[in-house]
Amino acid sequence: MKVVLFDSPIRQALLPLTYNRPVGDLRLGMLTIGEKWSRLLDRGVAYHTQAYLQADYPVEPGEDNLLIDGSLLPSDGLLEYIRDLPTNSRYTLDGQVVLARLDARNATSFLEDQQAAVGDTAELEFPVVRVTRPADLFLLNDMALREDFQLLTRGRTSTPLSPTNTLIGPADQLFIEEGVSLEACTINVTSGPVYFGRDSVILEGCLLRGPVATGAGAVLKMGAKVYGATTIGPYCKVGGEVNNVVFYANSNKGHEGFLGNAVVGEWCNIGADTNASNLKNDYGEVKVWSYAAGARVPTGLMFHGLILADHAKVGINTMLNTGSVVGFSANVFGAGFPPAFLPSFTWGGAEGLQTYRLDKAIATAERMMERRGKRFTPRDRERFEQIFSASERYRQSL
Repeated sequence: MKVVLFDSPIRQALLPLTYNRPVGDLRLGMLTIGEKWSRLLDRGVAYHTQAYLQADYPVEPGEDNLLIDGSLLPSDGLLEYIRDLPTNSRYTLDGQVVLARLDARNATSFLEDQQAAVGDTAELEFPVVRVTRPADLFLLNDMALREDFQLLTRGRTSTPLSPTNTLIGPADQLFIEEGVSLEACTINVTSGPVYFGRDSVILEGCLLRGPVATGAGAVLKMGAKVYGATTIGPYCKVGGEVNNVVFYANSNKGHEGFLGNAVVGEWCNIGADTNASNLKNDYGEVKVWSYAAGARVPTGLMFHGLILADHAKVGINTMLNTGSVVGFSANVFGAGFPPAFLPSFTWGGAEGLQTYRLDKAIATAERMMERRGKRFTPRDRERFEQIFSASERYRQSL
């Protein structure tokens, strides 16, 4: 059986994080959604996504195909449900197909047009958990970290904890992979597990309260204060105070400053002493920009911090309003509070905004990636160009 995670219309509501990846490649917990499915189904997964991204995610339907909305999170119950699906059956949720098992011809038709009438259709009656807005990534991160900790540590033995550290809570809630550097830190696992990925570096004086996970090669700077539920993705560098934040890979928040109830995409940089509010002064409900609604919408949340898309940069001492949404490759800086919605390829801050020239944005990305030993490829350039074009209408008022 071939497994394909497809982008449903919910992708629009997950912008700006899905400008540069399929929905199924979003990260929460220790793994991306696709990695979770792959491990639990014990097979690789493919992605069907936007045309400008598809070249990076090749997919060819097989004879027997399990098609899953990329926003669905796997669970033991859902896995059992899936195993009994008859061929050429589709299952809908709120009128939209979220699960199907189709032969090659019908799978091809469905991926070309999700409204195509292929196979038998029924309402999905099994309870599922979905990511339907960026906030869900930090809201569901506690659950995801605990589940991924169980998945990734089953049958494995942690490397020992150096006696220079202080562990509060049961030792089986701490897992340290090979190559981790960890000395003179305090780790509290009474509120959730803590997982250190291979070759991560946890510098002296760090304070961690689970659930927390660091990806491979991540660095926690000296004295960092990390509250759960927080994911620090592969090769990120994080300092200051963070609380319930999901960092994707290769991003930096290396200095003092607060970030809470937030999502930080890949290849981002947050300058020293930058603070992003996650609570309004009047304790009221936070409204955030929704790409699906084309407006700021109520979230039902008192705590909602920054959503920062891939390749965005935030200058030193920047102040960001509660529920700020900053788009792909935006460059934000200056005194005062900038608008709570900053479109992709925006340059500036409270004192004025303009379009960030594409050639300048690409040059910045090239330099950042080169510092990490990564090459900015022709495909990266194409994606920048396509996202610049796709996001242009949001910059019309700059």
